[in-house]
Amino acid sequence: MNAAETKPIAPSRRFTIAPMLDWTDRFYRRFAREISRHTWLYTEMVTTGALIHGDRQRFLQYDPCEHPLALQLGGSDPADLARCARMAQDWGYDEVNLNVGCPSERVQNGSFGACLMLEPDLVADCVKAMRDAVSIDVTVKHRIGIDKVEDYEFVRDFIGRVHEAGCNTFIVHARNAILKGLSPKENRDIPPLKYDYAYRLKQDFPRLEILVNGGITTHEQVAEHLRHVDGVMLGREAYYNPWILADVDRLYYGDDHPQRTRAEIMQGLRDFIETELAAGLPLRLMARHVLGLYQGQRGARQWRRMLSDAKLLKDADFGLIEQALAAVAPRGDFSCD
Repeated sequence: MNAAETKPIAPSRRFTIAPMLDWTDRFYRRFAREISRHTWLYTEMVTTGALIHGDRQRFLQYDPCEHPLALQLGGSDPADLARCARMAQDWGYDEVNLNVGCPSERVQNGSFGACLMLEPDLVADCVKAMRDAVSIDVTVKHRIGIDKVEDYEFVRDFIGRVHEAGCNTFIVHARNAILKGLSPKENRDIPPLKYDYAYRLKQDFPRLEILVNGGITTHEQVAEHLRHVDGVMLGREAYYNPWILADVDRLYYGDDHPQRTRAEIMQGLRDFIETELAAGLPLRLMARHVLGLYQGQRGARQWRRMLSDAKLLKDADFGLIEQALAAVAPRGDFSCD
């Protein structure tokens, strides 16, 4: 069955893919949905200024099969966030998420992202404004501390204050954010992971929905986290190794539908890709997101090479993907990976 024909009956944030700038655009999300019917998807972070003053269609457009789907917002003005939350609801998003975790200098200069953890009252005001404006879920994604502030009580008190404003779902990136001295990339690796902070938050706030994020790469790790919290969010692993999504529906949602092969996944994207090509979009915008599909499999290098070659991609259509599939499985036997 094509992913576009399915929609989860009971959406759940038990397994989610992190909002990742330049990565989780609508093309990646459409690809991910072809592999997993139930994974909860997030957009890239979109600033309130971009939505209010920019190309709204560009930032909010999505395929209906992407549900359940959340829009992540970056901002710190309650009125602007409320306005953008209404846009999200009007466009049919299932959730609006406030970014209180991004450590980049560009975000800091805009006075939002991780630096907002130092202003819990302002975050509470932002959440209340959005909660008053919409009926869909308003959630917060955050770090566990800022710079050298590492005590558990800091994040506990932050959540307590923001919960008072009406937020019931918190996505805990279980690292500190180092605002000065580390790049965003280094902030994803260098600060130590403290999963126990997320576990303690669930113990202290048992009625809240607590998700854990950061450094998770295997289903064994996911299963262990789910013993302590309500949900797990994967980031880079879900992007570079998208086939990890193939077991999600069975393991976490009780949906044991037959899993298609990698080649069948790509064939399932044919109509979507050809529609986008007909609209004038180049294949490279979509092909870049599927480079990891054959990671660890025979022909993976050839797959990546063909679908990242600028000369081959120039003016290419879906035929290039079929050529790459044939190169991975020369006999045309796409039933066995």
